[in-house]
Amino acid sequence: MSSSSSLACGRHCLDMSSPVIMGVLNVTPDSFSDGGRFTTVERALRQADAMLAEGAGIIDLGGESTRPGAAVVSTQEEMDRVLPVVERLVAEFDCLVSLDTSTPEVIAEGAACGASLINDVRSLSRPGALEAAAATGLPVCLMHMRGEPSTMQQHVDYDVPIEEEVARFLEGRIATCEQAGISRERIILDPGFGFAKTIEHNLRLMNRLDYLADFSLPLLVGVSRKSMIGKALGREVTDRLPGGLALASIAVMKGAGIIRTHDVAPTVDAVNMARAVLKEGA
Repeated sequence: MSSSSSLACGRHCLDMSSPVIMGVLNVTPDSFSDGGRFTTVERALRQADAMLAEGAGIIDLGGESTRPGAAVVSTQEEMDRVLPVVERLVAEFDCLVSLDTSTPEVIAEGAACGASLINDVRSLSRPGALEAAAATGLPVCLMHMRGEPSTMQQHVDYDVPIEEEVARFLEGRIATCEQAGISRERIILDPGFGFAKTIEHNLRLMNRLDYLADFSLPLLVGVSRKSMIGKALGREVTDRLPGGLALASIAVMKGAGIIRTHDVAPTVDAVNMARAVLKEGA
């Protein structure tokens, strides 16, 4: 976790003294586990309200699915999905909204609507994304991935242990961000569980998560309902909650500062249990 206990997020200040729960809100028709459930503004607001009541500190709003084989979304379509929800979330709940996007126009317009964080699975690599994010002044989350979501599982051959590959990649993206005017204090790191990684990579990366602590930056971990759980336990998407809670607890024990999840209430309990153990061991 970061050496700082807070993170400036636009008009919000995120308390990082204990792990923060990030609730997933996909306003897409084709996301891998909840596609089509929250495609109207009112449904999305009801889900956000429920997650905030359950203890989410961040709502992570996405308008483009990153699952393998997902349909390509135009910039205008993504904006039409995301921006009305951002506006209503900010107006009605004044909550911390994270934009799960790689699109420069969504970054810029979403920030103008009141979003407080940029969460990009492509680490601001799309043309214009780096400049757009820098101009917002908001924190950014950089994630490890090779290729595109549609091709990432074709790029899983690494010449070093996975934790070293992830660290090397993120180090490069941090340097690029700093050169673009995004200060280190605005950066969050995501090792990218499930993105361009085999099941063995994912399990090893969780085991070695504390390897990334040398960055002294907040770590975001998203493992909720992912295929690594299905492959390890032989479970379908609807039956992966117990495995996800185990991984969330391990991640916190190994230094994760933000846990991204579809299932907020049980994850809050799992994280608080892990915190209680850590407190007694301090």
